[in-house]
Amino acid sequence: MNLKQKILSRRRLTTSIVAGATAIALAIGGYAIADATSSNGVSNSAAAANVAKVIPFHRGQPSPSTVVGQVPANFQPGTGTIVTGTAANKAKAAALAAYPGGTVNRVVLLSNGQYNVHMIGVNWPHHVFVNQSFQVVGAV
Repeated sequence: MNLKQKILSRRRLTTSIVAGATAIALAIGGYAIADATSSNGVSNSAAAANVAKVIPFHRGQPSPSTVVGQVPANFQPGTGTIVTGTAANKAKAAALAAYPGGTVNRVVLLSNGQYNVHMIGVNWPHHVFVNQSFQVVGAV
């Protein structure tokens, strides 16, 4: 085997390795995206039972100013500390179980210890309030 053949052989090997790694990365990424969009932490039966509670987003239609349950007395949108981890996941799951159909983009710990689960993709509710026991107590 001469030098030119060795170089071509190495290039083919390198190209094959890169192609294989790319295929694996695309498969993992595709799986992660599919898993994230199909699983919102709510069973299908729970979602089917409560889907009428949310008001879907329709461009150009105003959001209703409906208040349900208990909203913290001094609540102001934009206040609190964004949280992640187990507590945030539990608060998100509780909010989506009560109001399926939206997308949670953040969970905020309020000064009173409750969580404000911020939902997008629906006209109502936009803020779902979850207590320290991870029970939904209100929405606005």
